[in-house]
Amino acid sequence: MTDFAATKAMFDLPEGVLYLDGNSLGPLPKAAPARVQQMLTDEWGQMLITGWNKAGWMAQPMALGDRVGKLIGAEPGQVVLGDTLSIKVYQALAAALDLVPERRVVLTDSGNFPSDLYMAEGLLKTLGKGHELRIVDPEDVADALTDEVAVLMLTEVDYGTGRWHDMADLTRRAHAVGAVTVWDLAHTAGAVPVDLSGAGADFAVGCTYKYLNGGPGAPAFIYVAPRHAGRALPALSGWLGHEAPFDFHRKYRPGHGVDRMRVGTPPVIQMTALECALDIWDMADIRDVRARSVSLCELFIAEVEAACPMLTLASPRAAERRGSQVSFRFEDGFAAMQALIARGVIGDFRAPDIMRFGFTPLYLDEADVRAAAAIIAEVMTDRLWDRPEFRVRAAVT
Repeated sequence: MTDFAATKAMFDLPEGVLYLDGNSLGPLPKAAPARVQQMLTDEWGQMLITGWNKAGWMAQPMALGDRVGKLIGAEPGQVVLGDTLSIKVYQALAAALDLVPERRVVLTDSGNFPSDLYMAEGLLKTLGKGHELRIVDPEDVADALTDEVAVLMLTEVDYGTGRWHDMADLTRRAHAVGAVTVWDLAHTAGAVPVDLSGAGADFAVGCTYKYLNGGPGAPAFIYVAPRHAGRALPALSGWLGHEAPFDFHRKYRPGHGVDRMRVGTPPVIQMTALECALDIWDMADIRDVRARSVSLCELFIAEVEAACPMLTLASPRAAERRGSQVSFRFEDGFAAMQALIARGVIGDFRAPDIMRFGFTPLYLDEADVRAAAAIIAEVMTDRLWDRPEFRVRAAVT
């Protein structure tokens, strides 16, 4: 059994703050500052460029990929880290389309993260082959899978509502009509159990700064199923994805397996911080995390709904259809969230009216949930959000 009191003690959580936004940015592992300082001083400072070999910097993307892979049900050697999530979406979708060159439809849903849609639009325009990005309602995805579809591209857990797609079922349906799948795990990696291998997923991507607690700007990851790894074309054929980058050939030759999906120089400082977060994950069982998450979310929904009738649940009520977040709709949700943040309850807002709250059992417990719900009830019941200062928008909401 996972000792959640022990994992909570491993995070640097500000005094007086109830942090319900780990679905957007995880908190700082206590070990990270010293480890990063040690890397800066002893590795970069003393080893200089020899750190790529002596400190193992060049091997980090694959080594950390395997550690993340354990949390998402990936086979060993099939996950690599580096670059941003948008870059990895582009690579995965391009490689998937190349596997079905005779088809022209990319199927996705209206709950997909907008950046994924933007990357798809840009890629399809660049290809110039008449591809269509077909967007349907989440509940209509299964029926929209026809023999026109080249790629099914979905975010497994909806970033806004927390709605959870059935990866295994939709992957099976996609394969039945000859389509290839690309799954975005940004809101599932570290939040719910994922079994990429068991589901037969073709490609998957995700980030490490949310539930995995790698820090702002932490690198993204990409998974390529073993059956595709030797022939998937990375589209962005970067130097470090070359078969022999230090032979400096003028012509690109893709590296072996998923290693070919490397593009640019690994973000060594950020990966060092991520190592500390993954050390905490080594203390946890994702099944225990999911069970505790469901319990905390159910408690939160019950407490908030009992005290705040002005809030409407936007997330699926059934736990098996919901990720590790709870969202409520409220017309003045932005102002309400700013008022909550001012009182020490940190969630976030997503337009047009979604108040999001993330539940990460590695550092949240029942007492935190009850305390947060009590503050939410006070802010909403007494209309403490209805002040001019809470309506001023900053760059990030």
